[in-house]
Amino acid sequence: MDYRKAVALHYQPRKDKAPKIVAKGQGYVAEKILELARQHDIPIREDKNLLQILSRLDLNQEIPLEVYKAVAEILAFVYRLSQQRAAANSGAR
Repeated sequence: MDYRKAVALHYQPRKDKAPKIVAKGQGYVAEKILELARQHDIPIREDKNLLQILSRLDLNQEIPLEVYKAVAEILAFVYRLSQQRAAANSGAR
C-alpha cells in the first residue's frame, strides 16, 4: 500500500546552522502535517527523492550536507513566494 509521506523543516538563519526536521510521518500523520501547513499558509513542495532522504532523519536533526543544495532551492522557492505575497498584499491596500 502506498502511504502519503511528509517531512516538515524549520530554519532560523540567525539561530540555526542548517534547517532541522520538525515533523515527519506517513498516512494520517502526513495528512495532518500537510493540513497544518495549509492552515498556516506554509508553502508545500513535493520532491520524492528529497523526501526519501529527509524521512530517514530524526526529529530535530539538522539536514545533512548532501542535501543542502536541494533544500537551498526549496528555501529560495519559499523566499520568492513570500516576496510575491508581500508585494500582492501591499498592492491590495
